[in-house]
Amino acid sequence: MNLRDVTLKVILPIGVIVAWEILAIYLNKPVILPKVEAVINVLAHPFEGVLGTGSLIGNTIISIKRVLSGFLLASVVAIPLGILMGHYRVVNNFCDALIEVLRPIPPLAWVPLSLAWFGLGEMSMIFIIFIGAFFPILINTISGVKGVPTPLIEAALTLGAKGKDILIKVVIPASSPSILTGLRVGAGIAWMCVVAAEMLPSSNAGLGYLIMYAYSLSRMDVVIACMIIIGLIGLVLDRGLRYIEDKYFVWRKMMK
Repeated sequence: MNLRDVTLKVILPIGVIVAWEILAIYLNKPVILPKVEAVINVLAHPFEGVLGTGSLIGNTIISIKRVLSGFLLASVVAIPLGILMGHYRVVNNFCDALIEVLRPIPPLAWVPLSLAWFGLGEMSMIFIIFIGAFFPILINTISGVKGVPTPLIEAALTLGAKGKDILIKVVIPASSPSILTGLRVGAGIAWMCVVAAEMLPSSNAGLGYLIMYAYSLSRMDVVIACMIIIGLIGLVLDRGLRYIEDKYFVWRKMMK
């Protein structure tokens, strides 16, 4: 990445921060828009207690555990199911109608059922995150498996490969980039869902809970600080998955 690329990447964020500070000074109402330095002051003390709800670090770790639990559970269920639906028509015909009915339902609509099924506790929050991450991973996995080039499968058949070998040694490796794309999308939605999940009555910690609690006290500096933390964690997670994609799936670019 050259200097021009770096400049293009940072110029818009810097412009937004400058505009934010000017607007905050003009409004002079911290309950609507706090100054940049007020938010930085919150972020600069991550180990100190915030509004009596624990530290930023403590709440961030709690949210990360919930996101990882829901995201990993969604991956474990969605990837094998997506491979089977993409490779075997009978499985796809069996599951497709149900998947297409459930997929458009937003995760928030599942909140009442999650409370009824799992009660007040961690499981109800993890379930909401699971629902949010599950469908993007599943759909991308199905798309990746169905998009495996036919000549690859035909070449494997010509070499004497059987059904199981084709699935394990051809279809799954060839569809891995699409599966990884699904994981990236699913991870982003999982972070969106954690805020909704931590608004449930059982939650008393986590970044989502802290955002709503700070909002009730009109502490917008804390609200924006938590939003920035969520955004940065999502960025790191996405960059990590992109690194894996660029390092291990470079062959996909060569096929284009």
